[in-house]
Amino acid sequence: MSNPETILVERRGHVARITLNRPERLNSFTRAMHAELRDALAGLGDARVVVLTGAGRGFCAGQDLNDRAVTPGQAVDLGETVAESWNPLIRTLAGLPQPVIARVNGVAAGAGANIALACDIVVAAISARFIQSFSALGLIPDSGGSWHLPRLVGQARALGLALAGEPLSAERAAEWGLIWKAVDDAALDGEVDALAERLAALPPLGLAAIKRIVRTSWQRGLDEELDLQRDEMRRLGFTEDYREGVAAFLEKRPPLFTGR
Repeated sequence: MSNPETILVERRGHVARITLNRPERLNSFTRAMHAELRDALAGLGDARVVVLTGAGRGFCAGQDLNDRAVTPGQAVDLGETVAESWNPLIRTLAGLPQPVIARVNGVAAGAGANIALACDIVVAAISARFIQSFSALGLIPDSGGSWHLPRLVGQARALGLALAGEPLSAERAAEWGLIWKAVDDAALDGEVDALAERLAALPPLGLAAIKRIVRTSWQRGLDEELDLQRDEMRRLGFTEDYREGVAAFLEKRPPLFTGR
């Protein structure tokens, strides 16, 4: 990826930190920003964990309406924007083998909120807010919102959030199970960094399998799930990382996992 402007990518060991970098617009997305993020997610290399966050005082305010050049009285094909940009992003976040941590440092609104919910673990600053701001524009929660919301908090709360569009505090979001954890603003960096380092030190094949099996469990009945668990345990039991984990435990030493 050459000369990124709207995102920043930082590598620290096996952790890739991607920062949405349009703080003056609350990191709202343009077509160029989608392209740069797409390149960054396609070029993770040997990163074992991804941290996604926003620059400045917000996480992401969703779509930059100025970038769509909407003018009064002029029709615009929103489906084209969703198909071209938002849907591929949500599918990529779900399909990456690496765990993706959303570090929500401030407001997450519209598609920005749903990008966070599409990540695997969401850690938010206590001052952050999640807003499903679609109803005010006569729209529906896209970017996976209508799928994730009822699965995370149930239909009643999903409908309340989507219809009323009221801001939800990070603390309440954690209480409802919408996100993993809300922490004091000053503790956000330490919490996310420690979590990322902990995950990066675990067996990557196992983490990828956990992510895949949990995310796809909605598609299967119990009998099918049990059969898949058997197959995955068999596959992972033959890996070098499993043997290393057992040896390290028995030898009372730190394990060194290689992803093989």
